[in-house]
Amino acid sequence: MRSRPAEAPKTPAAIGLSLVAVFWLGLIILLPLVTVLFEASKAGVEPFLAAVAEPDTIAAIQLTLLVAAIAVPLNAIFGIAAAWCITRFEFKGKGLLLTIIDLPFTISPVIAGLVWMLLFGAQGWFGAWLRLNDIHIVFALPGLVLATVLVTLPFVARELIPLMNDQGTDEEVAARTLGARGWDIFFRITLPNIKWALLYGVLLCTARAMGEFGAVSVVSGHIRGQTNTLPLQIEILYNQYEAVAAFACASILAGLALITLLLKSVLEWRFAGELAANRRH
Repeated sequence: MRSRPAEAPKTPAAIGLSLVAVFWLGLIILLPLVTVLFEASKAGVEPFLAAVAEPDTIAAIQLTLLVAAIAVPLNAIFGIAAAWCITRFEFKGKGLLLTIIDLPFTISPVIAGLVWMLLFGAQGWFGAWLRLNDIHIVFALPGLVLATVLVTLPFVARELIPLMNDQGTDEEVAARTLGARGWDIFFRITLPNIKWALLYGVLLCTARAMGEFGAVSVVSGHIRGQTNTLPLQIEILYNQYEAVAAFACASILAGLALITLLLKSVLEWRFAGELAANRRH
């Protein structure tokens, strides 16, 4: 049985640093969240519900969930494939692949959106061909999905790679020696061993996908009721001085984030040992 690490003595310095950390987190996280909820509800329940029931707002919520529902499974599949490839095989270019996976962490989301505009915009590389064949990517759902996939690309892969490295390949090699096939090994051994880390990565990816603003703003065209996700709808309402509606939408987005955070916290508490390997990167 794994022994628990000894607790550090609660010195005045430790207590002071803890108070500073709590104060800072409250200042930059809790205070804005409370402000959003207060501004959304101060006019009463009826204006809040009326703002949420607006057709454009409902369309924005639906589009946000739809984009996340498409982008997250795509990144989950990519993350599993990339983690499997990186941790189970040696090949030239492995370091380059890791760098490419990390690239969305370092580039601005606006640049991620401009990439797709450069490729699929009206003046882009494939713009003329797309226009000729009446195919719409930017200013449509495919562009929103592509932008979201790009900015959320690393989350699942970066949760799985350290864990799969830590677990090694002994069980898989033993199964292969006994005659198991590749897919059987994956579904019966690999997937059960990484399922909670995979779910953890999916939750992080989902939260990022629902809250993405910069990349989708570039490729959306800001068409109300059609290509506006919830973050874009909040911006439009706020710029039009519809404060109650803007904060109502913001509270919905905050609520979705809190649900994701709650699920993440439950995972960390319930499966702390298995998820510990993910903290090593």
